[in-house]
Amino acid sequence: MTQLNTPYPSTAYLTGFLRSRGLEAVQADLALDLALDLLSPAGLDAIRAELLALPADHAAHGRPAVQTFLAQFEAYRLSLPRTLAFLQGRDPTLAHRIANRSFLPEGPRFDTLEAHALGEDGGEDPLAWAFGSLGVQDRARHLATLYLNDLAEVIQAGVDPRFEFVRYGESLAASQASFDPLAEALAAPPTLVDRSLQRLSAAVLARHRPRLVLLSVPFPGAVYAALRIAQTIKAQDPSVAIALGGGWVNTELRELAEPRLFDFVDFVCLDAGERPLLALVEHLQGRRSRQRLVRTFHRAPADDGQPTVRYANWAEPDIPFAEVGTPTWDGLPLDRYLSLLDLLNPMHRLWSDGRWNKLTVAHGCYWKKCSFCDVSLDYISRYDAAGAELLCDRIEAIVAETGQTGFHFVDEAAPPKVLKALATEILRRKLAISWWGNVRFEKTFTPELAGLLADSGCIAISGGLEVASDRLLALMKKGVSVEQVARVTRGFTEAGVRVHAYLMYGFPTQTVQDTVDALEYVRQLFQQGCIQSGFFHRFACTVHSPVGQRPQDYGITLKPLPPGHFAKNDVGFIDPTGTDHDTLGRALKKALYNYMHGLGLEDDVRGWFQEQGVHPVPRPTVGRRRIERALQAPAA
Repeated sequence: MTQLNTPYPSTAYLTGFLRSRGLEAVQADLALDLALDLLSPAGLDAIRAELLALPADHAAHGRPAVQTFLAQFEAYRLSLPRTLAFLQGRDPTLAHRIANRSFLPEGPRFDTLEAHALGEDGGEDPLAWAFGSLGVQDRARHLATLYLNDLAEVIQAGVDPRFEFVRYGESLAASQASFDPLAEALAAPPTLVDRSLQRLSAAVLARHRPRLVLLSVPFPGAVYAALRIAQTIKAQDPSVAIALGGGWVNTELRELAEPRLFDFVDFVCLDAGERPLLALVEHLQGRRSRQRLVRTFHRAPADDGQPTVRYANWAEPDIPFAEVGTPTWDGLPLDRYLSLLDLLNPMHRLWSDGRWNKLTVAHGCYWKKCSFCDVSLDYISRYDAAGAELLCDRIEAIVAETGQTGFHFVDEAAPPKVLKALATEILRRKLAISWWGNVRFEKTFTPELAGLLADSGCIAISGGLEVASDRLLALMKKGVSVEQVARVTRGFTEAGVRVHAYLMYGFPTQTVQDTVDALEYVRQLFQQGCIQSGFFHRFACTVHSPVGQRPQDYGITLKPLPPGHFAKNDVGFIDPTGTDHDTLGRALKKALYNYMHGLGLEDDVRGWFQEQGVHPVPRPTVGRRRIERALQAPAA
C-alpha cells in the first residue's frame, strides 16, 4: 500500500539479486492491483451495493462525498475507466474534456478549487493561483486526482474506515506496542476491501505457485494489508513459507517478542535482505539449521512448550553493494501505474507524478551523525558505495528493460564524490536520462558540481535543512550552517535544478524564538531563490536515534514506553521549555504553503504566528537581509 505512480523498489532489487544467484523469483504489486480492482466498474458496483445496504441513519449517508457518489453513480461508472487510462498515459487526448470540467463528476475535493488561496483572488480561473497557468495535461491530471480522492473518501466512509490508497490501516501498526489491534482487525469479518485483496492474493498464488513468499512492508500503512495477504496464503496452502521484511520491520520490530505475528508469517528478516534470504533459502532446502539463519526471527516452543520468539543471527558478512545485482521490474505492469498530481508544486509532484526507476547510488549514509536519525541501524550505519561504471551499467540495463529514462536515486544522502563520478560517466557515455535524489547541503556541492550534475540530467534535489537555526543544527550534528545551505541551494537553483528542503519543528529545547528565527531564515531562502519548495514535519524521537539513546545530552526526559511485545519506534519525551509546538506548527505550515506560491515573502513572519493565537511573538533576531548578504560574501 504505497504510492500508485511507481513500484516500490525493494521487490525489484530483491528479484534482481535472487535471479543473479540462480534462484527463480517473480514479483507482484498487489497494492496497485487492489487499487485498480476497487476502481473498476465492478468495484464501483460493489461499493455502491455496500453503501445502499447501510442503515439509513449511518454516518456515511451524511458525507458529501457519499451523497455525490450515489447521486452521480452512472457518471462515475462511465468516466472511471477512461480516467484511469488517461492517468496511465494511454489516453492523453481525454485531458481536454477533463480540463474543461465537463467530464468528471465533482465531489467535495473540488470545493478547494473554488476557494481563493488564503485570501488571494484567483480571478476567473480557480487554478490560476497554483504556480501560474497549468497546461492542459497537468490541469486534467490534478482534477482526475481530486476525483480519485473523492472515491477514496467514499470507500473510507461507507466500506472500510481504515482505507487510504497509501496509508491503509496505518494506526494499527505505527509504533504499536501491542499486537491486539492488528489481531482484532485480522480476526474481524473481512470488508469489501479485504475480500478484494484476498481474491487477488489467491489468484497470484495460483498463478505462480511459490514455495516462499516475501512480503515487503516499508511503512506502517502497508502492514495490515501484508498480513491479510499472508492470512490468505496460509488458508490456501499452509505449506508455503512466508517471510516479512522492509523498512517498517527494520525500525519497529527489532525487539520483536510477539508470538502471534507468526500465526501469519513464518520468518521476520531485518535490514538488507540479500544475506538473510540466501540463508533462509538454504534452510528451506534443508541445507542450514534455524540456528544458522541471519538476522531472522522465528517462533519455536520454549522449555514449557509455550510458543516463543527466537532470534537467529549467524555471523556472516553482508553482500557487498557492488554484488547485489541490477534491479529488475520484470513482471510488474509498468503501463498500469497512475501518474497523479495531488500537490501542484513542481517539486512536490515528483513523488506522485510519473513513473521513476528507483535506484540506490550507495548503501547507507556517509555522514551518519545526525542526532534525530536512526544512525545505529544498518540502512544508515553501513555505508557501501559502488563505482560509477557499475552504476551506469545498471542504469543502461534498467532503461533497456523499462524503456523509461527517469531515475529517482533513493539514497538517504547521495555522496557528492560518487555523484560527481557518476555524472562524469553519464556524460562520457552520452546517456540521456533525468534524475533526482536526496543530498546533504554540504559545501562540497559547489556551483561547478551543481552545473555538472545538471548537465548529466539532474532536475531536482531534496535535502534536510531541518531547523533553520545554527544553534539547533549544531545540536543535531548536521554538519552544515544556514548560510552554507543558502550558498549550496542557490548554486543548484542557478544551475536549473529545483531544490526541496525538509524542515523540522519541535526539536528538543527549541523555543518560540528559535521557531520565529527559523521561519525568517526560510522566508529569506525562498525570497532569494535558494529553494522552491519545502515541507515542515514535527520532530519525533525514535528509540534508535542518538536523542532516544542519550536524551540527557539534549535536555529532555523520555516518557516510559507502553507495555507490549510488538512494535517499538517512536517514544514520547518531556521538553522543559514547554513550547506549544502544535500551534507553532500550524503557523509554519501555513507560511510555507504561501511561500511556495510566491505569497507573503515580504511580510513580517510574526504575522503567521499571531494568526494562530500566539502572543506575544518575539521579533526575529535574524537580520532581514542575512541570506542576501551571505550570498554576496565570498565563499569560505
